[in-house]
Amino acid sequence: MTLIKKNPFGHILFVKKWLIQFAGLMTHQRYRGFNELQIEGSELIKNLPETGVLFVSNHQTYFADVVAMFHVFNASLSGRTDSIKNVGYLRHPKLNIYYIAAKETMKSGLLPKIMAYAGAISVERTWREKGKDIKREVNTNDTKNIGVALDDGWVITFPQGTTKPWKPIRKGTAHIIKQYKPIVVPIVIDGFRRSFDKKGLRVKKKGILQSMVIKEPLQIDYDNETVEEIVEKIEYAIEQHPSFLKVIPEEALAEMEALNEARKWSNRP
Repeated sequence: MTLIKKNPFGHILFVKKWLIQFAGLMTHQRYRGFNELQIEGSELIKNLPETGVLFVSNHQTYFADVVAMFHVFNASLSGRTDSIKNVGYLRHPKLNIYYIAAKETMKSGLLPKIMAYAGAISVERTWREKGKDIKREVNTNDTKNIGVALDDGWVITFPQGTTKPWKPIRKGTAHIIKQYKPIVVPIVIDGFRRSFDKKGLRVKKKGILQSMVIKEPLQIDYDNETVEEIVEKIEYAIEQHPSFLKVIPEEALAEMEALNEARKWSNRP
């Protein structure tokens, strides 16, 4: 019998707990100080089972999005509703929360490597690497690791695989849903693109209203629905279906595209 508790990936739990607490304390002001995070639907979190939950969300920065979710999830589990006021919820954080991230992103520096220990499931992109389009077979070990994480706890994924809005949902997410049959909880975020740089490490602008809406779990017929049908459900749920473009003013789309271009250039080495 081992005296040091580890998770299925060999991470020492007390080290992971310390990292989550430290990162939470260092980042709390980013969501309740420099900027304000408006939360909706977090009462759903405390009613979810301990394992087998997959959160699907649109994506705006590499790290700020998922850090905000760690805050909101742990605050909800400690009894707060739609609030991350008072970081006392970090005393006993949920240690079996994982998030899916590109392997090349998690190897891009010391801080990403540290954050990876806090819960990253690193996967190889099959369509893009180092800024270039590629075509690669799915790494079966990546899929297996996601299944291990779902068996152990909760997994956060950004199924578009990019921080650019309106990009298609990757079918791999739907395949994972059909294979492992998790409870699928959609999340819609906004404001992070305006608040932070592309990596989500630097506060770019203060006084921004950020938002996170946690929706009811999707109703999915795992055995009979097709991959395409599940993809479409996710697109609508995280408000990234092409039909949403028809109701967004052209001025807002132009502003979003200009912001994406500025973020692209500002993050070049």
